[in-house]
Amino acid sequence: MKSFTLIGAAGYIAPRHMKAIQATENDLVAALDPNDSVGVIDSYFPEADFFTEFERFDRHIDKLRRARDGREIDYISIASPNYLHDSHARFALRSGADAICEKPLVLNPWNIDGLLDIERDTGRKVNTILQLRLHPAIMAMREKVRSQTGKKKYEVDLTYITARGRWYLRSWKGDEKKSGGIATNIGVHFYDMLYYVFGQLQENVVHYNSLSKAAGYLEYANARVRWFLSIDINDIPEKVRSDGQRTYRSITADGEEIDFTDGFTDLHTRSYEEILAGRGFGLEDNRVAIETVAAIRHATPRASTGEYHPFLRKISE
Repeated sequence: MKSFTLIGAAGYIAPRHMKAIQATENDLVAALDPNDSVGVIDSYFPEADFFTEFERFDRHIDKLRRARDGREIDYISIASPNYLHDSHARFALRSGADAICEKPLVLNPWNIDGLLDIERDTGRKVNTILQLRLHPAIMAMREKVRSQTGKKKYEVDLTYITARGRWYLRSWKGDEKKSGGIATNIGVHFYDMLYYVFGQLQENVVHYNSLSKAAGYLEYANARVRWFLSIDINDIPEKVRSDGQRTYRSITADGEEIDFTDGFTDLHTRSYEEILAGRGFGLEDNRVAIETVAAIRHATPRASTGEYHPFLRKISE
């Protein structure tokens, strides 16, 4: 049994980490979050120590590390706001633990270089949650593309709309300096998936970028991709919206839908299984996706010309 701690225990994604730790028969011994609305812990690890102040959490982890009685921390899972991932990963490594970090790993590519230095200094590792790489439909598509490498380029449309209420833009997620913007916050794992399936990134064009939606064009070695991301419920197709759904997810390759609707909620557990088996995705596995979202964040959007996503027509009307 491995010992875990969790930073960001009150966040949206934290229960998936708790479930994964429990499902892999390990123990959450401590958790941290400045927000004390963390009753969900009782469903998984009611005996876990809990802290609202980082300084007291730091002291607790250090005491466990120095006790040398078998209670030291093996992994520190990080589900804190995006802009804190770099700092918390550094803390994990310097505390003698491996890190398991939520997406996005960091906001800027050069942060990866700094973490690589600390990995070398400490001998510990940063593992990352790149859950779509483990989805059976994505894995099958990757094998199909690899079998046809050099023969064709797929025409791909990626559409992801997940409606959020007014709270979203008033939280840290609505602050680009903290979240990285819409493409980073809800899209980074899709960009990683595209790179993982279709190969090296060759072109990155941004057609539209605002606090609530973004769109552009990406070209990979084996695909041309038009993408559209949004948190605006009005962007969800009317038929889907009338059925009461607040999320719309679609990826088509040459007009054929890649169906990966099912299995999303269990992918964190699969990620933990791979990490515990020594097959976790590391820092360099994240580089292309982080470079992609950083470029999107700093790009000057072009007019909706060329290979632009059809959902942009509605915005320009």
